[in-house]
Amino acid sequence: MSNTLRPYLNTVRSTLTAALTLESFPSQVVERHNVPEIEAGSTPEVLLTPLVIARNAHEQVLIEPSINSVRLSIKIKQADEIEHILAHKFTRFLMMRAESFVVLRRVPIEGWDISFLITNRNCQDMMKHKLVDFIIEFMEVVDKEISEAKLSMNARARIVAESYLSTFA
Repeated sequence: MSNTLRPYLNTVRSTLTAALTLESFPSQVVERHNVPEIEAGSTPEVLLTPLVIARNAHEQVLIEPSINSVRLSIKIKQADEIEHILAHKFTRFLMMRAESFVVLRRVPIEGWDISFLITNRNCQDMMKHKLVDFIIEFMEVVDKEISEAKLSMNARARIVAESYLSTFA
């Protein structure tokens, strides 16, 4: 992890760890239901203040806590059009396999690239610090993957251009 990324990820880690103090909270509207309140929004008094942690205008994390769930949305750094396309393809690929990731939402919040939903059941079934580690590692790896894909694509484009132009020489 680079030195410029470390404070940003440490802030996300500590904020997310604090936000994951979740408890079971049955629905106040429908009997015998326990739905994530951040998704349902039926009881506004159990929704906490959303937090935005920003490294810059293009890299941000939105943490929306409630009494029994936390929704985490991430904006991935996209410096140019190529990175925008690669990030969109990568996140779409992951979201199509949301069942495998348990906490990944199939559709992100409007204006964000990818979203996670962590409920009190997820915290009971899994270790909370491992969930936080997964999110932080995801944030580290997604940037590396997009950068590597961009470098690979540029290298392939260079080879294609050289072979095409060599036919004219």
